[in-house]
Parts: sequence; structure tokens; C-alpha cells
Amino acid sequence: MMRPKDCCHHEYEKRNLFRHLCAAFLAFIILILFVILLVYLILRPTKPHFILQDATVYAFNVSSSPPNYLTSNFQITLSSRNPNDHIGIYYDRVDVYASYRGQQITLPTLLPSTYQGHKDITVWSPFLFGYSVPIAPYYSDALNQDQFAGTILINIRANGRIRWKVGTFISGKYHLYVNCPAYLNLWNKNTNGILVGPAMKYQLLQGCHVDV
Repeated sequence: MMRPKDCCHHEYEKRNLFRHLCAAFLAFIILILFVILLVYLILRPTKPHFILQDATVYAFNVSSSPPNYLTSNFQITLSSRNPNDHIGIYYDRVDVYASYRGQQITLPTLLPSTYQGHKDITVWSPFLFGYSVPIAPYYSDALNQDQFAGTILINIRANGRIRWKVGTFISGKYHLYVNCPAYLNLWNKNTNGILVGPAMKYQLLQGCHVDV
């Protein structure tokens, strides 16, 4: 028969063991969080840097009578640099298109999937096409104003998915959003473009806004 003193001692040992297990579990969680924080601080991913190097305009025409349609044809040179020392980047899917005042004016062009190593630079030169894209009267009036001023702002946008690679570890997919403003002197006699056959090429070297 167990005496009351033995029962109290047994209960005390159980509570003591439980406290030690909780402390050990808490210490393990803190250690894991510390390791994650340390890895993040050491290998903190920095989003890639994009530059719109140039844009060649083959066509940019608006129909003269409503309903108005816009036909445009560009070739751009877009470069991306991985600024990370220990992290690679997988570009799984990236679509590029041109927009004017928030309206998409070309079809999306899919860039080739690629892997970008540490400090590497990747360059793409896609064509962007938009044939007879209907535009609202507001955009037609804005285009007339831009034509009078001689300069138009076209935004080259890229949307896609990327993954980070650290050693043998590959992360899940992250959304990539890129916006590159391009000021083109399409109707200005003092244009800074270079005539290339039937097209006009503009050297831009324009930095882009990137969100990941």
C-alpha cells in the first residue's frame, strides 16, 4: 500500500519531468527560430535588378475615326541582374507586355525559362505585338495630346513566377512584378532615336521598379 508521502513524491517527480520536457521543447523551438533568423540575415534574398536597355518601335498607329484602334509593334531589350552572393534565381514563367496609361496594348510575350546564378546577368530581346487593339475615347484624346507634345510614356511590364535556390534547397514560387517606364519621342523632330531600317531605336538604360 502506497503511503501519502510516496504519492506526493511521485506527483512531484511527474510535475518536475513535465516542466523539464516543456523547457526542452521551448528551447528547441527558440533554437529553430534563431537558426531561421540567422539564415535569413546571412542569406537575405535581394530582389533582382531589371533595366530596360532599349526599345525599337516598328509601328505605333491609331485609327483616325472612332471606334479607335491602336496597332503597335516593339522589340525591347530587357536585362536582369541577380545581386545575391549565395542565392540563385529560377525564372519559371515571365510574361512581358506593353501598356499605355494602365491599358495593356500588346499581347503578353513569354520569355524563355532560365536559371540565374550568383551575380549573373540575363538579357532578353522579345517582340511585343498589338494589332487593332480597341481603345476608349479617353485614351484616344490622351494620345492626341501626347502626339502634340511629341513624347509618349509606354510602360513595359513583366509578370511571372520565380524561385530562390540556396545550395540544394529550392524555395516555393514567388510572384514577380516589373514595371519599366519608357519615354519615346515618336513624333518629335528632335528625337533621340536611331533610324534602323523602317524602325526607330531608342537607347533608354531605364531602371525598373521590381516587386517580389
